Amino acid sequence: MDRDLDLALVGATGFTGRLTARHLAGRVPAGTRWALAGRREDALTQLRDELVAAHPGAPVPEVLVVDSHDEPALAALVRRTQVVIAAVGPYLEHGEPLLAACARAGTDYVDLVGEPEFVDRMFLAHHATAVASGARIVHACGFDSVPHDLGALHAVQQLPGDRPITLRGVVRATGGVSGGTLASLLNAFSRLGPMRTAARERKAADPVADGRAATGVTGRPRRDPDLGLWLLPLPAIDQDVVSRSGAALASYGPDFRYSHYAGLGNPLVLGGALAGVTVGLLAAQVGPVRRFASSRLPQGTGPSDEVRAAASFTVDFRGTAGTQWVHTRVTGPDPYDLSGIALAEAALCLRHDDNPPTAGQVTTAQAMGTALTRRLEEYGVTFEVVARG
Repeated sequence: MDRDLDLALVGATGFTGRLTARHLAGRVPAGTRWALAGRREDALTQLRDELVAAHPGAPVPEVLVVDSHDEPALAALVRRTQVVIAAVGPYLEHGEPLLAACARAGTDYVDLVGEPEFVDRMFLAHHATAVASGARIVHACGFDSVPHDLGALHAVQQLPGDRPITLRGVVRATGGVSGGTLASLLNAFSRLGPMRTAARERKAADPVADGRAATGVTGRPRRDPDLGLWLLPLPAIDQDVVSRSGAALASYGPDFRYSHYAGLGNPLVLGGALAGVTVGLLAAQVGPVRRFASSRLPQGTGPSDEVRAAASFTVDFRGTAGTQWVHTRVTGPDPYDLSGIALAEAALCLRHDDNPPTAGQVTTAQAMGTALTRRLEEYGVTFEVVARG
């Protein structure tokens, strides 16, 4: 199809949307045709002017006013566009109309979602349509779950692919929390039943091919003797994404098992984290309490430039295949800065790089793999082998 836009960033004036726009403005190749889209023309115009002032001579983005629930306007937008970047959340509330339009139009799509229920429901509703149209639907292209998915790919590449592989990822991060992250987290906590139902339905509809096995394994709180950290299980979107990459890619071995954790410095911190998760789960079940918690950190707000400049993340991976083992590590900047970079680079990677032929709902490892890894390495994300045996 004849499309006059290479990229369109929807939700450009939100917290992470602005970070993504700033990265794109300094990164898009000469001649790129791109757009900033959202509900408020004044905010979009102000952002465009900031980008033009910061990057004189760079391609100037078009401003498009569109609501995330205006289906005719969304359909018109995606028919013009090669790759849509969706930065509007919570995705369970606002995400489906844009994704559905991309699936129908054969338009590639990337987002920042960390909500497992949304990903599962979108697979059930729109994966087949996207396969038929050729659209690549790539979720979780921010801190959730790029360093974990590509980090697991890097670890697996150090191990023999003809044996069962067991891998665990352990993440540590500093910095603050945005209002969008809090809203998505509380929304997910309030929907544990529907989330489990969607996961069961998706699993039944999406078997692992070729007689292989790929499983996300929910661990237990414990001390990791190899890393010297206390482990808090995180059986959510990152574990799901890595497991799906393992199911899709034969290089992950005949039987791939992945578990995902937060790494903490001492058992007192682990106990406090477990208590905090419990309180959060209970509070999210009560509508007024959930709304009050969200109001304390409104959507569109996030950590300051100073907080982000001092923040960073580390993800350690420990993998075994038979008698061989490897310890790898991914490190990088503040998780929100990484999200803006990774989301922008994922869109550019889909638009410009030589990627494997895929369609439908696919992971970053499946759709882009080492092409996206190389792009992130240009911006301070490191993938290293710590030890092997």
